[in-house]
Amino acid sequence: MTSSLVTYEGRKPNVHPSVFIDPCSRLIGSVNVGKGSAVFYGSVLRAEEGELWIGERVAILEHCLIEAPRGVKVVVGDEALISHSAVVHGANVGRRSLVGIGAILLDGAEVGEESIVAAGALIPSGFKVEPRTLAAGVPARPIRRLSEGEVEGILRSLEEALLKAERYKAIFGGR
Repeated sequence: MTSSLVTYEGRKPNVHPSVFIDPCSRLIGSVNVGKGSAVFYGSVLRAEEGELWIGERVAILEHCLIEAPRGVKVVVGDEALISHSAVVHGANVGRRSLVGIGAILLDGAEVGEESIVAAGALIPSGFKVEPRTLAAGVPARPIRRLSEGEVEGILRSLEEALLKAERYKAIFGGR
């Protein structure tokens, strides 16, 4: 079977041993993944000519693309949740944030900590989502501040995903 971890011109992924990586996912180049994180089915994390840093206890759900283009460092902060089919291209995501289903973040965009990017939203190049903000729309705009309960909801959803990852590690054996 082909490995999920792909070395590209000497640049290889660095993944903490506790991380779950679905066998159908690919981590290519200078991709770093922190302790307790999970990369689910069919996701691709690419950093052939950039750097990609995934924090601790991050869940990247099915069919996501996270790419660090040439010369760019992309960071996904600790305890972030990147939902199904999201695209993060040259953008940064703050800790304890949620990127919703099918959302797209373009080059230079920044999502502040404890924020939510709504499903289907488009965060344009260079746009900054302030901390604890809900951003939605195409193009996205700030909708309102998040409540403490909504931030706690992000963490509950994250915890559910990470528990599933532990079960899948048992099924697939390790990574």
